[in-house]
Amino acid sequence: MLLTVDIGNTNIVLGLFDGAREGAGNDAALFRDWRMRTDARMTADEMALTFRGLLAEYANKLTGIAALSTVPAVLRELRVMVDRYWPQLPRVIVEPGVRTGVPLLCDNPREIGADRIVNTLAAYTLYGGPAIVVDFGTSTNFDVVSARGEFLGGALAPGIEISIDALATRAAQLVKVQLVRPRSVIGKNTVEALQSGLLYGFAGQVDGLVRRIATELAPGAERDVAVIATGGLAPLLIAESHTITHHAPHLTLRGLRMVFARNIT
Repeated sequence: MLLTVDIGNTNIVLGLFDGAREGAGNDAALFRDWRMRTDARMTADEMALTFRGLLAEYANKLTGIAALSTVPAVLRELRVMVDRYWPQLPRVIVEPGVRTGVPLLCDNPREIGADRIVNTLAAYTLYGGPAIVVDFGTSTNFDVVSARGEFLGGALAPGIEISIDALATRAAQLVKVQLVRPRSVIGKNTVEALQSGLLYGFAGQVDGLVRRIATELAPGAERDVAVIATGGLAPLLIAESHTITHHAPHLTLRGLRMVFARNIT
């Protein structure tokens, strides 16, 4: 069984791929997945204890580990944990030098987050190109994939939860609200006004950026661009967006599996 680990700024997502269930293609069925909170102060031992608790009987059945982290401190502890608790397992930690098969056509490839590279690989493999990956996380990432599977760059915007927290912190009469669809776009009270502005405002931001990117990416063929939503907050926006064509909640985990296959033979 392959354990995939996606460590983001807000959450850590674990995915378990069962070799017996995998098909011939890269879009294999995910056997199990878990989500936990990211703590930049977490030690290797604490991480191992939590991982083993979640994996339960599968902890001793692992045949490999593929991981990435956008949090340097946690990445360091992740390496220590793997070496200490699963030293015999083949592992791939996505960082410069690891074969992903994704050409990075940007000014400074080393500053591109590992999650964006892995998402590009998975999106192109599963949906073809050109494509745009909209990753709803701590930030909202728009990753642009060429018709040949190259990472072309993209756009970064504040995430939904960051915006909610900022409003509640900086505005004395505004509070944190549950992000659900209000009765109407025109809010009749403060809570509904906030819900409308956040939900429909972010949906409009996504659609506006996607349309601009698609026009630049595939002039005259914008409708042929696959737009893939992923990330923990994606379900909130999909119903309100007019441009998202696919929902891939485990896109990063699938990409990690593909990277593992490219590097471990």
